[in-house]
Amino acid sequence: MIVVVCPGQGSQTPGFLEPWLADPAFAGELREISDAVGIDLVAHGTTSDADTIKDTAIAQPLIVAAGLLTLKALLADGRREKIGGIAGHSVGEVTAAAGAGILSNADAVRFVRERGSAMAAAAAATPTGMSAVLGGDEAELLAKLSELGLEPANFNGGGQIVVAGALDALAALAENPPAKARVIPLQVAGAFHTRYMTPAVEHLASVAASLTPADPTLPLWTNKDGSLVSNGAQFVELLVGQVSSPVRWDLCMESFAAAGVTGIIEVAPAGALVGLAKRALRGVPSLAIKTPDDLPAAFELIDQAS
Repeated sequence: MIVVVCPGQGSQTPGFLEPWLADPAFAGELREISDAVGIDLVAHGTTSDADTIKDTAIAQPLIVAAGLLTLKALLADGRREKIGGIAGHSVGEVTAAAGAGILSNADAVRFVRERGSAMAAAAAATPTGMSAVLGGDEAELLAKLSELGLEPANFNGGGQIVVAGALDALAALAENPPAKARVIPLQVAGAFHTRYMTPAVEHLASVAASLTPADPTLPLWTNKDGSLVSNGAQFVELLVGQVSSPVRWDLCMESFAAAGVTGIIEVAPAGALVGLAKRALRGVPSLAIKTPDDLPAAFELIDQAS
């Protein structure tokens, strides 16, 4: 069973879409998405620097657009029927919602445009940040976070938890980490998936009310708790709430294993989720689609599993 996974914020790198735009078909599709969101994603995917594409309001539409381009090629020619399921990490859940047929591409890009801008505004209201904590005892870490007023934002599996909150509290955690743990500050604009994103949730609830979701036509796992969601409207509600609640990617990967996953394919901008799978799903073949040159190998992996 092949599971397609869609990455979240931080997976973008300068120029990562340049190989895709060498194909006129991909270039035309990206221009259409750019026009729909009112952001020059062609420039941001090719010539913009790292600081520019780190901006949440730019990064999120850029990542989802790249995923949509990949999915269109990956799931064409009857391959969609051979896929065992799909899931996304954080903003990648918007990509996954489109891949599963819950949202049209147009609704997905409209939602992610509002998500990115609302989260950027919430992050600008209070100076906050995020850090990755590698290793150590989870219970000890969670107790320490509670003492410092920090929150777990991403349970990524493989001994990695991303935490978020006030900058001084993150600095205090780095100075005195739990035993056998390393704390690595992340270059992000705010404390995503925490209480600091509450204003964004309120805005996205109104955006979600204007959408017309369908029920998924592919098995779809949620970041909420790793469970399968069969109701499209429910999944959109989870997309809204996810902005201020932890991403349980560890539970998603546990669900993949329980479902009998035999291969993982990550859509562009790929790499991060394949890396997590190699640690948490040892022995399961995985493939990161970074450029169109990676598509034939992905097609082969799908064909071998069917």
